[in-house]
Formats: sequence, structure tokens, C-alpha cells
Amino acid sequence: MGVTPEDFRQTLSRFASGVTIVTVATEDALHGMTASSFASVSLDPPLILVVLDKASQTRELVIQRKAFAVNILGADQETLSRAFARSGHKPFDELTYRLNPEGIPLLDGAIAWIECSVSRIIDGGDHDIVIGEVRRCDSRSGTPLIYYEKAYRSLAHPETALERAEEL
Repeated sequence: MGVTPEDFRQTLSRFASGVTIVTVATEDALHGMTASSFASVSLDPPLILVVLDKASQTRELVIQRKAFAVNILGADQETLSRAFARSGHKPFDELTYRLNPEGIPLLDGAIAWIECSVSRIIDGGDHDIVIGEVRRCDSRSGTPLIYYEKAYRSLAHPETALERAEEL
């Protein structure tokens, strides 16, 4: 018997991942999508990967523009992640961001930003694996938004974890 999609989803839900929003811009609009399939690939040269659904408009625009940004979300940005996970209109008019030199939005409140040019695209079944060469990156301190067992979560601050341990 083969692996069913539900078995596969259930098994992968046991892997905790950070949550990102991949953003891209066209001449007349801003686009983005929530993505949790993200990883570093190489330090020299600096490369990352993000996995994008072949049916997504954001994927099409990333391939056309050959540039994108990955915004790593903080624990207080669950609502933003949910908004960008839905297809259709994205709430850029309801949030604050700045544009990088290529006009790609970098979302305020994110804990890190990675600006990339497309280096390579690898077929991955119903998704594409997009390898991005990092052009610029920046970060700030903060607690990341985590996705685990089909739910959003956040990490406990070290001080909070110590307090809980002392209570036990």
C-alpha cells in the first residue's frame, strides 16, 4: 500500500517550521503568499530555498520577475500569515511595509527579511523549489511564529521557560 496524501500530511505535521511570507511585485501590484517550506541552502554563496505551489500566482510572478523577498514572521503575526495563506486579494493596503530597491515589499513587524534573485528552479511535483541567491538580508530580535500539528504556535522566551521550570 502506498502513502496517502492524508498520511503524508499527518506525518509532516510533526515537523515544526517557521512561517514566512514570500513577497514579489509587478509594475502595478504587490503579491505575496504564506510559505512554511523554507530553508537555508548555502553560506558561500548565500542561498535559500522556498517551495511554491505551481498553482499560485505568487510563484508565477517570482518566476517572471526573477526576484522576491522572504519575510520571516514574528509570533504576533498569525493574522497576517492567515491572510496571505488565502488565495485572492492580499491585504497590502491594511499593513505597513517598505519597498526594497526592486520595489518588493518587506513587511514591517517581521523578525527577518531576505531579499533574493532567482538562481534556479527545480521541479518538485505539484510545487517548484525556488533557489534564491541572497542579495540583502536583515533581522531584528523577536520570537518566531511556529507552525506545528496544523496550528500556529510560538516559542517560550528563555526567562518564561525558566520560571515554569522553577514552578515545577
